[in-house]
Amino acid sequence: MTTSDAAATHVAITVPAPTPVVSVKPVVLDAPGRGEDLRVRISAPTTGDQLPVIVFSHGFGSSLNGYGPLADFWAAHGFVVIQPTHLDSRTVGLPHGDPRTPRLWRFRVQDMKNILDQLDLLAAAVPGLGGRLDRSRIAAAGHSFGGQTAGNLLGLRVLDPVSKKTEDLSDSRIKAGVLLATAGRGGADLTPFAAENLPWLKGPDFAHMTTQTLVIAGDKDELPLSVRGPEWLTDPYHLSPGRKSLLTLFGAEHSLGGITGYEAGETTDENPERVALIQRVTWAYLRHALGIDDTGWRAAQTAVSESVAPMGRIESK
Repeated sequence: MTTSDAAATHVAITVPAPTPVVSVKPVVLDAPGRGEDLRVRISAPTTGDQLPVIVFSHGFGSSLNGYGPLADFWAAHGFVVIQPTHLDSRTVGLPHGDPRTPRLWRFRVQDMKNILDQLDLLAAAVPGLGGRLDRSRIAAAGHSFGGQTAGNLLGLRVLDPVSKKTEDLSDSRIKAGVLLATAGRGGADLTPFAAENLPWLKGPDFAHMTTQTLVIAGDKDELPLSVRGPEWLTDPYHLSPGRKSLLTLFGAEHSLGGITGYEAGETTDENPERVALIQRVTWAYLRHALGIDDTGWRAAQTAVSESVAPMGRIESK
């Protein structure tokens, strides 16, 4: 049974047949002040025009090579997916005590903006992709640390551990977001480990995160970062204004069933059915939020709520 077939036994969210995909890596972008060039992977369907774009930010330590279950699915179903390798990637290998470390969060945001600034160059690097992007339909998505990175483009503000100030880093080119297993409130909600080692978690402000967003959280995601347990990861939904939706996945841990990669060793809670649900729900949500088609998102909400063996629940505000 394939991943998609397995999910279909519980959640009937219809998607079209996949199309062939072309993927190019690494495309290297200049990144002044970063200390390293920015390496990017682009995956795109070989057919279709006016293609919407997803800029995806990986979790801490990963790279442009991660998250194949999401990137491949989105690209095979009509999206151009662009994945940077951030400075915290194990493939970069920043030395301990590197002076850039306290501002890794800020370099990540700049990576995403650099991609948006150079979409023409990136499209030209993929055979046949030039002139086929829909610049009016761009989404930011991310997992874990990448969720905070994408959140900054959606209006989330971070208390910079160096300047001790918050800054509006939202980007009007981003029209929608998907935040997977993304950190919540700081302050007393953090464990001592998180407060000491991940200073960008200390003071997030969700009050300005107005861009329409789907938040995805696992109800068994027991991170060593918050004293509140899995509920902490629903803060990006509850604490932000505007049109938001929340998919809570039953039994899911931090890798949400295996979105980080295809190998079992990359996740603690391997579950192909859950991954297939995330693939389909995010696809349907982004088509809805970007103004392409609402039918898939309505069907997804109905299918999840009426499933005889529910894997999660969707709520919206």
